Amino acid sequence: MANPKSLLTLTSLFSLFLLTLSSKLTLPLSPFPNYPSSDPLQALSFHASASISRAHHIKNSRKPNSSLTQVPLFPHSYGDYSVSLNFGTPPQTSSFIMDTGSSLVWFPCTKRYSCSRCQFPNINPAKIPTFKPKLSSSSKIVGCQNPKCGWIFGPEVKSKCPNCNNPSPQNCSQTCPTYIIQYGSGTTAGILLSETLNFPKKIVPDFLVGCSFLSIRQPSGIAGFGRGPQSLPAQMGLSKFSYCLVSHKFDDTPQSSDLVLYSSSSGSSSSSEEEPTIAESQRNKTRLQSLSSTPFQKNPGPPNSAFREYYYIMLRKVIVGNKNVKIPYKFLVPGADSSGGTIVDSGSTFTFMEKPVFELVAEEFEAQMANYTRAKEWENKTGLRPCFDISKEKKVDFPELVFQFKGGAKMELPLTNYFSLVSSSGVVCLTIVTDGVAGPGGNGGPAIILGNYQQQNFHVEYDLQHERFGFRKQSCK
Repeated sequence: MANPKSLLTLTSLFSLFLLTLSSKLTLPLSPFPNYPSSDPLQALSFHASASISRAHHIKNSRKPNSSLTQVPLFPHSYGDYSVSLNFGTPPQTSSFIMDTGSSLVWFPCTKRYSCSRCQFPNINPAKIPTFKPKLSSSSKIVGCQNPKCGWIFGPEVKSKCPNCNNPSPQNCSQTCPTYIIQYGSGTTAGILLSETLNFPKKIVPDFLVGCSFLSIRQPSGIAGFGRGPQSLPAQMGLSKFSYCLVSHKFDDTPQSSDLVLYSSSSGSSSSSEEEPTIAESQRNKTRLQSLSSTPFQKNPGPPNSAFREYYYIMLRKVIVGNKNVKIPYKFLVPGADSSGGTIVDSGSTFTFMEKPVFELVAEEFEAQMANYTRAKEWENKTGLRPCFDISKEKKVDFPELVFQFKGGAKMELPLTNYFSLVSSSGVVCLTIVTDGVAGPGGNGGPAIILGNYQQQNFHVEYDLQHERFGFRKQSCK
């Protein structure tokens, strides 16, 4: 989840410088090559740490204010999936990370865009593609009186804009304040634009988009798919969207699957009755099983809470090897302080569980795999646990892992979605992470964050019209 905050001045940060309607749009969705190396051990350790950083950010999100803010620096990135979108007149193509844990859509902007600590594989920080507002006839800076400015900073932002409270506020030329958005992986800052979003059969005019001039560890733009009014689904009026995430390979092998956007004109038929939208090579295969679904839950906190942008779902049971892990109810449902509950976040790599929940799950795996040798040295190397040395085993019986949601929907995870081989010698580790926090803290936030690693090779659907989350197993190749 992103946390936008404003600056009073631009110079303090940048001294370095629709309407052809279509019911469905299909876009290629690719893993974003944001890894430190192709070595599995380093990659898993990297993403374990990054997933925890992302969880810390999500759990400590705050709504924007207009004061000067010290921006914390995060040393880790995370595994992402990207999509290409076209903005401007004539269109300019930019790459965006698809993120259901934040809402603003933004791109690297202007020739002066600067990205600090962006030395990722195959990325030259000095040559990051940027959007050029001067080349677009539809590009306009968003003013302080524009209601869309309030989407980011709240409706009270108008009272904080100089020269906009005089007897003739319509003459106000003050621009919307500068935003700063903090992610678990880094930070970005810039100004808001009104632009045209272009698809082959759909044009979305006056789309609110962020024009970032400066970022830290953010070499690509981010397309927010969260529940805020500034998100891509909200601005496009989507009835639902779906995706199928190809497996993480921790390398730069080009591979993609479909991100599908359904407009309100798609009708109100049950999602389980629709033909699954998958890659063309899959369309002629045997019809796949119907979707399992669970309703979205009411978001905790007051209307201005950052937690209102998340997709909360009710996790009722975590089942390990047919045994129900007895998780205290306070972790499964948000409390008065907004602590607890489960969200779905495509921007997190590994699923995060607060320490008391994780310990119960990990202990059950340890108990059911007690006959296998623990590889504690690899636990120290990767930050993952438990790990087991199975190099001398002819056959290994791994307990199944099942997430059961409200309504009875069961997400039965493939083994590769929760155990990963971390060494060629035969060591496997559980790919669920936690931190050292003993329990729900005063900052609130979800206790469980369902990451994209556990969503691999599932058709996943966010039905916004019917307020439900659906899924089914499916090869996403």
